[in-house]
Amino acid sequence: MHFPSGKKNILVTGGAGFLGSQLCEVLVKQHHVICVDDLSTGFVENVQHLLQLPDFELVRHDLTLPLDLAQQPDMEKFQMEFQGVQEVYHLASPSTPKDHKEQPLRTAMAASHATYNALQIAKKWKAKFLFTSSSWVYGQADHEKLVPETYWGYVDQIGPKGAYAEGKRFAEMMIYWFGKENGIDTKIARVASVYGPHMKLGSGRLIADIVENAMNNEPIVLHSNKKDAITVVYVLDIVEGLLKMMASDQPGPMNFSANTSYTLNDLINAIQSIIGSKSQIIEKNEKEMHQHAMLDISLAKEALGWYPVVSMEEGLKKTVDSLRAMRVKKPTTNH
Repeated sequence: MHFPSGKKNILVTGGAGFLGSQLCEVLVKQHHVICVDDLSTGFVENVQHLLQLPDFELVRHDLTLPLDLAQQPDMEKFQMEFQGVQEVYHLASPSTPKDHKEQPLRTAMAASHATYNALQIAKKWKAKFLFTSSSWVYGQADHEKLVPETYWGYVDQIGPKGAYAEGKRFAEMMIYWFGKENGIDTKIARVASVYGPHMKLGSGRLIADIVENAMNNEPIVLHSNKKDAITVVYVLDIVEGLLKMMASDQPGPMNFSANTSYTLNDLINAIQSIIGSKSQIIEKNEKEMHQHAMLDISLAKEALGWYPVVSMEEGLKKTVDSLRAMRVKKPTTNH
């Protein structure tokens, strides 16, 4: 298709959230970006610096309800009626442990209704569709082994993480069959343990909570223990993976995570060193699924030439700087 402006129209749902806002920031350098977010868990502040750009538009909408982009104000500049949408990145979902606990039904609705409505937009314009799923679809996997995409997973659908984990599994199923029946190029990316700027303080994300406690010199409470192995991957590495997958002929599912593991002690020491914190570490040693499965990213390496390049130290420094700035000017409302 010929684009009069030479730029694609790209839709990012959940674009004011942690991962979505940084995806928007990268995409808008070369394309028109339509960010759809109801701001229930995302923040305008995450995309504030993009609002002045002519190639960016924020549409506040609850995607559990149908959306006709062509009828939205200010879409004329993107020639929506003529050009439509070429790519859809579907990220709209409550994504933090606190969100899942406080909004389980909303989480389930995002996986079902919002995903279906995003697919309808892709169908209307024959757009490529990429869904950000999660390592939680693997459920209670063996954390001593790297989990490949072929593992079916084991999820407690009515457990504390059930709305998110089972919701992602349901969404994957619907996306797969919707694409088959409607001739839509759909892709499923499973991401894990992402951290970086724009994380919400007090969200239940491991690194955000450790950073916040360390900045306040408060005890760092671990539900497990310091010797546990974890993987963490910087958000812009994940963004690069999503871009590569969208540009490829790979439908997935495809894992995107770190290729190196650390102990929680390594992670905490690195954060405390950056901050200059002396927070006490409290280990509870609870027997529960406290972290993501560790993912095998061989497929992404082989098919896309993708692998994480940002070191833990570099990523943590950028994250701490961002979270410090958020404390100075902390969003007071999602609305």
